[in-house]
Amino acid sequence: MGSSVLCSWLAVLSCLLCLGVEVQGDCSDSNIQIEGGEYILSRNLTRDSLLVYKCKEGYYPYPTLTRLCQPNGSWRPAPKKFIRQRCRRVECPDPNVLQNGDVSPPQESYFVDNETTYECYSGYTLRGSVKRTCLPNGKWSGLTPICSRDSGDVCADPGIPPGASRTGNLFGIDDKVHYRCTGNLFLVGSKERTCQENGQWTGQEPACYYKHTYDTVLEVSEAFGGAIKDSLTTMESLNDTQEGRMIRISKNGTLNIYIAVDISESINEDQFKQARNAVITLIKKIASFSVSPNYEIIFFSSEIYEVVKIPDFLDGNIELKDAIKRLEDFEVGDKNTGTDLNAAFVKFEGEMAYIRDRVKPEAFKEHRHVLIMFTDGAYNMGGSPRPTVERIKNMVYMNDMANVGSRDEYLDIYIFAIGADLFDDDLQPLTVGTGGSHYFRMKDIKELQATFDGIIDESEVVGLCGLHQDYEITPDKTNRRKRYPWLAFIINKGKKSKKCIGSLVSPDFVLTAAHCFTYGDLPKDIIIEIEDEKTGRRERSVKNFTLHPNYKIHAKVNQGVEEFYDYDLALIQLSNPIEISVSIRPICIPCTQETSDAMKLVGKSTCKQQEELLLKNQRERLNFLTRKDPLVAEKDVFAKLGENRNLCIEKALNAPGITTKDPKVAVTDNFLCTGGLTDHRDHIACTGDSGGAVFKNYELRTIQVGVVSWGTHELCGSTDGLIESNADSRDFHINLFKMTPFLKRILGDENQDYAPLKFLES
Repeated sequence: MGSSVLCSWLAVLSCLLCLGVEVQGDCSDSNIQIEGGEYILSRNLTRDSLLVYKCKEGYYPYPTLTRLCQPNGSWRPAPKKFIRQRCRRVECPDPNVLQNGDVSPPQESYFVDNETTYECYSGYTLRGSVKRTCLPNGKWSGLTPICSRDSGDVCADPGIPPGASRTGNLFGIDDKVHYRCTGNLFLVGSKERTCQENGQWTGQEPACYYKHTYDTVLEVSEAFGGAIKDSLTTMESLNDTQEGRMIRISKNGTLNIYIAVDISESINEDQFKQARNAVITLIKKIASFSVSPNYEIIFFSSEIYEVVKIPDFLDGNIELKDAIKRLEDFEVGDKNTGTDLNAAFVKFEGEMAYIRDRVKPEAFKEHRHVLIMFTDGAYNMGGSPRPTVERIKNMVYMNDMANVGSRDEYLDIYIFAIGADLFDDDLQPLTVGTGGSHYFRMKDIKELQATFDGIIDESEVVGLCGLHQDYEITPDKTNRRKRYPWLAFIINKGKKSKKCIGSLVSPDFVLTAAHCFTYGDLPKDIIIEIEDEKTGRRERSVKNFTLHPNYKIHAKVNQGVEEFYDYDLALIQLSNPIEISVSIRPICIPCTQETSDAMKLVGKSTCKQQEELLLKNQRERLNFLTRKDPLVAEKDVFAKLGENRNLCIEKALNAPGITTKDPKVAVTDNFLCTGGLTDHRDHIACTGDSGGAVFKNYELRTIQVGVVSWGTHELCGSTDGLIESNADSRDFHINLFKMTPFLKRILGDENQDYAPLKFLES
């Protein structure tokens, strides 16, 4: 995994060691430099060190991608005196394979940024892209152009991808087409496709790749993530026949996910940590959905290191948080010697057999199995995994040769080929499954975490609150928007100009503080800023806003509280519902079925159950946001609960405008209290933070438990931001668990023209 090595050198190395051949020394750095690029070494210039060449985007290393330092002190392949190592401009496959049309301009070769246009002969109609551009990853933009005419065939002309040739020009039922790639290109996808009665071709549209061609993070996120979300929401869906689904599970089925990570010689410690963190990100994202799979997670080199065991899940001896902890604690150490890819498949085969024997064959029929392998494909022991894969298929398909394909949906094998030099011919045949791509070609392991972080960012997943992107690739505005997709800015241009923060709690409503409004303000005075990166749209108009009926700022003036902020809550209805997207999605709020689903509360859950899980500690870690370039920053606080609460709210007596001697007059049971220095230096709220969500991340789903209301001290001055508390400063936030009747009356109203939230009965 990571940067690949060659099988043959490993065999030679093993023989030399067995024979006791003396190691002659380290490799030299002579003639290994690359013109226009750089190189990295896994183990400096010592033996077994892997040299990987790097070029800037749009270029690739030539004539070789990697070199290996052998025991005798020489490089394999050896640098050539008359062919200097350099960075070559990326080339795209020849598009001049279009039948019944012309490609412009006609060229011998096409390089990055070259554009082509396509035109069909008279009588033929163009499908696909009229114009395409050669991209830095060695692929053409857009869709394969096809010039066809209505011939009455059952299937449409499947076309010919750039760099390929096709045999077969009949497109009736059971007719076949075959593809192969020309020159030094290799084929990804289906070599053979058959026309079916429904007018669709079997398999996946083929493509021709150079060795320097790779899939981008976005491509993999869309292909793998766009499909996994379909399977993970199947339990909530009434439609069990969606197309494009790659990992499947029925309402009555069981999903078993097997993950194997290559930690052989070709991966260094940093790459291992990146791979481990990527796997953690993947299973956390899967945990965002309602389904709870069983996991088997291994790392492998010449041996198998089982980190998470599927029998533990079947016996109920492990929870997801325990599995994540095991992954976090696992260290590679000196384990990464040799590679036995087949051993990983044999291990998974054994676990499947265990499940079959345990639940019995009839129940085993309802088990779905998903294997996800991360490797470069190089192996020097254990032999080819292909026979093992065939045995796995026979086991899952129940040896039902009479109905070939009837159980295809019960097994998927995905291969993430990662590295500078990949063994595609060995890896591609190992993929199994229908419905889309199962083979992904990535050049750098560090892209994995970003890839998995994007797998749930699909606009179709509208019913899931609190989903967000946990991994920030760069701390820019776009990524922070994805991290806090429920964030809303509120601008009140009414009698008293105010700026507040709010949270999107449904496509139609923003939740904020009541004190963000002044008597006499009108909906036209209020502007909501929720920027959509797709459309660029930012400002949203307001249809109406409703303050909590019990909010009365001067209710306790005679009791020594100049400004009383109990029930400081307001709901703003937008003129038009928000279109859910990657960067705009509601937060979860207490006492709704949506939040129970996010928390995986089975059966008939209650509001009390949610509260006991989210606010269970005497000091509960929470967060809220503050305005800070490039968008917002996250403040870290602890709510003081139980026996700690009285000590916290006593500090309210230090606030200006409060003369009562009883803190409970100003701070009712409807408030959460944060701030101070005890055990942790909390952040303090600033004026512009008012109305913002006080939230808790619960297994990658964000749940709002409060709304920023008021505080005892103004410590921020003229600059808002990450300001820390002092010994006496405290903040008070409206506890949403106490506000359920108000929220339910508006957000749960089934008689309005907006989609209501489903509130729990108790």
